[in-house]
Amino acid sequence: MSYLQAIILAIIEGLTEFLPVSSTGHMIIGSSLMGIAEDDFTKLFTIVIQLGAILSVVAIYFKRFFQSVNFYLKLIVAFIPAAVFGVLLSDKIDELLESPATVAVSLVIGGIILLFVDNWFRNPTIKEEKEISYLTALKIGFFQCIAMIPGVSRSAATIVGGMSQKLTRSTAAEFSFFLAVPTMLGATAKKMLDFFKDGNSFSGEQINLLIVGNIVAFVVAFLAIKSFISFVSKNGFKVFGIYRIVVGLAILGLILAGVDLKVV
Repeated sequence: MSYLQAIILAIIEGLTEFLPVSSTGHMIIGSSLMGIAEDDFTKLFTIVIQLGAILSVVAIYFKRFFQSVNFYLKLIVAFIPAAVFGVLLSDKIDELLESPATVAVSLVIGGIILLFVDNWFRNPTIKEEKEISYLTALKIGFFQCIAMIPGVSRSAATIVGGMSQKLTRSTAAEFSFFLAVPTMLGATAKKMLDFFKDGNSFSGEQINLLIVGNIVAFVVAFLAIKSFISFVSKNGFKVFGIYRIVVGLAILGLILAGVDLKVV
């Protein structure tokens, strides 16, 4: 992996991780077109640079993370379903990750849902995170489990889950960002632990690539989150639905054209 390739992947990660468009689907296209999808370091890189994206959430909502114990308890409750099902369905998830067609179909189906989600949930009553109950947090956590299917998008699943529980669009999006912190941190920690348990280590250049990737992912994710909240509050999710459908059909087109796509 070159530094240019690392920067491109980090930009993709930063732009797509918190938007309801599936970072997995975009990583497939990006890494495959650059010819590095099968490289073991690439697969690790795409997970580790999530740390930069996580820090962008903490930086933007710094005060929220130090406001009350209840805030953390709600995140823990919402995180439990994904933690449990992630362990129980680990092998099945890995199997699905070998299927680019699954990602493409998930993108299209999710896109269709986003075309109509604004009309389905028109009368929200929960306008702030502090109004979210533990039961509501748990329900949103179960929605997050749907994102274990590649291409669904963790952000899309949790935002739709939040809106189904009477959260406003902006509040649902923000809670999705908060929930990403323990979820992505857990996934990153597991990947790193597996990497070192197998007796692997980083070269000096790989460490530099990871540093650059995390910095770029942080900056891009920071800007994406700030823009996203303002955009969805005014315009809703329809444009993201259209975008997902286009990307999903593009992946299906590449598959039909014989392009060997690999899911990172």
